[in-house]
Amino acid sequence: MTDDPADTLDTATTDPGTLVGRIDRDETIELLQELVRIRSPYFEEEAITEFVYDWLDSRGHDPEYHPVSEPDITGFEGNNVLARLAGTDPDAPTLLLNAHMDTVEIVEAWDEDPLSGRIEDGKLYGQGACDMKGGLAGIMVAFDVLAATDVDLAGDLLFSAVVDEEGPYGLGANQLVRDEITDECDAAIVTEPGPILAQTTIENPALLLGARGRFLYDITVTGEAAHGSQPQKGTNAVVDAGRLADALAAMDVGTHEKLGDGSVCPIEIEGGGETLSVPESCRLLADRHVVIGETEDVVRADAERVVADLDLDSDVQIDFRDAPAPDVRYGPYVTDADDPLVNALSSGVETVTDDDPAIGYFSSVGDFNYFGHRADLPTVIVGPDGENIHGAGEFVHTDDVVAVARIVTAGCVSLLG
Repeated sequence: MTDDPADTLDTATTDPGTLVGRIDRDETIELLQELVRIRSPYFEEEAITEFVYDWLDSRGHDPEYHPVSEPDITGFEGNNVLARLAGTDPDAPTLLLNAHMDTVEIVEAWDEDPLSGRIEDGKLYGQGACDMKGGLAGIMVAFDVLAATDVDLAGDLLFSAVVDEEGPYGLGANQLVRDEITDECDAAIVTEPGPILAQTTIENPALLLGARGRFLYDITVTGEAAHGSQPQKGTNAVVDAGRLADALAAMDVGTHEKLGDGSVCPIEIEGGGETLSVPESCRLLADRHVVIGETEDVVRADAERVVADLDLDSDVQIDFRDAPAPDVRYGPYVTDADDPLVNALSSGVETVTDDDPAIGYFSSVGDFNYFGHRADLPTVIVGPDGENIHGAGEFVHTDDVVAVARIVTAGCVSLLG
């Protein structure tokens, strides 16, 4: 990768080993540092969106802004960045390369500049360095090398850098689905950090072939107000919500041979607050990570059964978090280990590392659920590893970032070449 690769990478090749050799380690890490130094919490991605667009544009890759809009709940307006490398065969598959540009809000516990991009002992530090600017740098470099080299790919390669993955609804990826862009695609690679969020302990090089899904219970508990000096005359909604939260956390959930067990985690109880009053109402939010087979009806019925078993004095209304549309949810998925995409990436891993990849499954949710479940695309996560994601001291292993760029490049050639 160079500042003007179109002038230097003009030798035709479909050899993955030759192509990965054109990915410069130092320049890849410099790009990552630039990305980390841009503050980009979800809903505030304007600066990094412009950077990614300009970076691709300066290399002659004809990027475009893809508008993202959600007026009803968040009022969000923003842009994804897309770029396409056209293949030679209209019947060949189209491959989506995806990464998100946003981070969580910068946490206060950092004892250094959270946007420094400092490198020490092979680790690059900064909020979002691992989740997922390392993966973003990886697909930017991979796309750049493939587009700047005279490679006759049969199928199209679609680059997508999206907004709001860390936000409540994954609005950037949702817009790709809503605008039927994913309908043009046959498979997807997402460069989220892999091993750190796998269901089991694995190390890179690794391919994650599926993920659990998620519902968010939004439960209203309604009791009866009374004077706080005589609590026996009322029904305390906060107390009953606490009992319900404890029971939900302990309830039986589904299991899957690949995705492992589901889980329930109460995350918020809000209610009461009146001086010397028994709380009349309370709101309980609980995360429910699900596996294949745990549908919305199943998840609702499970909670209703827990409520019935508790026989609370309060009334309980079980709902789910509001969403922009009924289909905007994170469904679980598994990609077949024999899928051509998996074989192509396994070949890429072998080309880059001389190893076979570890195989794992993601424990949480992200844009990959929209591709693997809603869009029904074979979807594989291949990303760098690190530590402290979403927290102070977040870092990514720099060698992993370079390896991901090279594995993705080799995998693309293997699948589309």
